[in-house]
Amino acid sequence: MNKEELVEELKKIEIEINENQQKQLDVYADFLIKYNEHTNLTAIKEKKEIYLKHFYDSLVLNPYIKPKQRILDIGTGAGFPGCVLALLNPETHFILLDSNNKKIKFLEELVKKLDLKNVELIHARAEVYVKNNLETFDLVTSRAVADLRILSELSLPALKIGGLFLPLKANITTELENSKETIEILGGQIESIEKYLLPVEMSQRTILIIKHKEKTPLTYPRSYDKILKKTLKNNSK
Repeated sequence: MNKEELVEELKKIEIEINENQQKQLDVYADFLIKYNEHTNLTAIKEKKEIYLKHFYDSLVLNPYIKPKQRILDIGTGAGFPGCVLALLNPETHFILLDSNNKKIKFLEELVKKLDLKNVELIHARAEVYVKNNLETFDLVTSRAVADLRILSELSLPALKIGGLFLPLKANITTELENSKETIEILGGQIESIEKYLLPVEMSQRTILIIKHKEKTPLTYPRSYDKILKKTLKNNSK
């Protein structure tokens, strides 16, 4: 997928990007390719693949973004989906969180190149950052980071009551079934499951819409090793 094809495919799902935003995406792709030569940021190295698998697959979340929101992107990596969404939503504040300092350093340079004023970069472990920022965000997202059960415990406590957790996933059936009880314990409710096909390769993708309906117990999130080792069950800590 090239830039022109990206524009056309986005139009099909009612997402418009102007000329300046197209130029910014071009700068983004070129800088990512160059930086990736000396620092491993992504396994995707071809520009057409970046447009398809990073840019398009981030921008599918754009219809859920509103002005003045505070949005947290957990495990943002090279800025997906948070930095791409920030390009199209200058009036929305994005916090891009990652525990890998090399990726944060890349994003620092990228944000300067793109002159993004609505992006804040945080180098920290997700469970530590969220524990210090409970019920702060309108929307939390994450893409290709961890199992849904783990992501739910890292994400739902960060949301205001009524806020949305929107993880981007591929095939979600098994993960979803194994995460339902965890989501419920954390005060979340699955509102809908939106499926779409990635253009060109026509692989299945999923956006989960999970609402933070009730206050999450202050016990959560737990330390990461506990999240990994012990699945949440009703009446468990």
